[in-house]
Amino acid sequence: MRRNQPAFTQFTVKQETTLLPFIQEALDGISRSKAKAILQGGGCRVGRTVITQHDYVLHVGDRVEISKHKQGATLQSKFLRLVYEDPQIIVVEKAIGILSMASAHHQFCVKTILDNYLRQSHQRCTAHVVHRLDRDTSGLLVYAKTMEAEQILENNWHDIVRDRRYVALVSGRMEEQEGTVRSWLKDNKQYFTYSSPVDNGGKLAITHYRTLEVGERHSLVELKLETGRKNQIRVHMSDLRHPVCGDIKYGNGDDPIGRLALHAFRLHFYHPITGELLRFETPIPSNFRVNTNKK
Repeated sequence: MRRNQPAFTQFTVKQETTLLPFIQEALDGISRSKAKAILQGGGCRVGRTVITQHDYVLHVGDRVEISKHKQGATLQSKFLRLVYEDPQIIVVEKAIGILSMASAHHQFCVKTILDNYLRQSHQRCTAHVVHRLDRDTSGLLVYAKTMEAEQILENNWHDIVRDRRYVALVSGRMEEQEGTVRSWLKDNKQYFTYSSPVDNGGKLAITHYRTLEVGERHSLVELKLETGRKNQIRVHMSDLRHPVCGDIKYGNGDDPIGRLALHAFRLHFYHPITGELLRFETPIPSNFRVNTNKK
C-alpha cells in the first residue's frame, strides 16, 4: 500500500529574495527556527527539487512548494549531509570512512547513497562523480545530476572552481605563518606518492598554506590547492615535517583525535549551467581546534 505523500502548498515568488525569509513570510511569519526545520526536513521544493540551503536565491516567477511535514524521501545518512541541491547539481558534506565513488563493483560509497536518495525522491537521474575526497577526509563534494553538468564540470574544473580550501590538524609547531609548497608528485608500484623538488616525471603540485593556531604539540593549518593531485596535501605537509595527524600513510604516528585530521571546509565554484558563483563552507571540526591547545 502506497503511503500518502505530505501535502505541499504552492507559492509563486513575486520579488527576488532568499528561501528562508520567503518561507517565514509565506507561512504567516513563523519563527526562523521553524523555517529552518522545514528546510532541514526536506519540506521545501523549488521547481520540484528539494532545496535545503537557507540562502538559496529565489527569482520572480519561481514556484516554491512548502510542507510542514517531513518528506519520506529525504537524505538521511550518517555519512552525508545535504548542503545544496538544484536540477543540475547536488552538494554534500561527507563524513570520514566512506569513498567518494566505488573502486569495485557494488561497493558502498557516496554515489550509491545519492543514487538511492534520487531514486526515492522520484528524480530521473543519477549522481555523476566530478571530484573526490579520500576515504578518511571529510568535507564538501559536488556531484552532477545531468550529463551536461558533469561534462562542463569535468572539462573546465580548474576554471570553474574559484576557491577550494582545507583545514588540517598537523603534528608539531608550525614555524612559518604562511608559505607555498611546490613539488612534483609521482606514485611507485606500491601506490606510495613520492615528492621531488625537481621534475621527476610526475605531476606538478602546488599547495598554499596559512597557519591559524599553534599549540605545544599541534598546529591548525588552512590549505589552498592550486593543483589537485592525489594525496597532495598529505604529502606536502609531510615534506614540511608537519604531517597531518592520523595519517597512517605519510604521517609520524601522531593521532590525537583518532582520525585523519583533514577537512575540506570551503568550496566556491561557478554553476556549470547558470554561471552563478556558488559559495559553500562548513565549520572547522571542533576537535581540530581543541587539540591545538593541548600540551
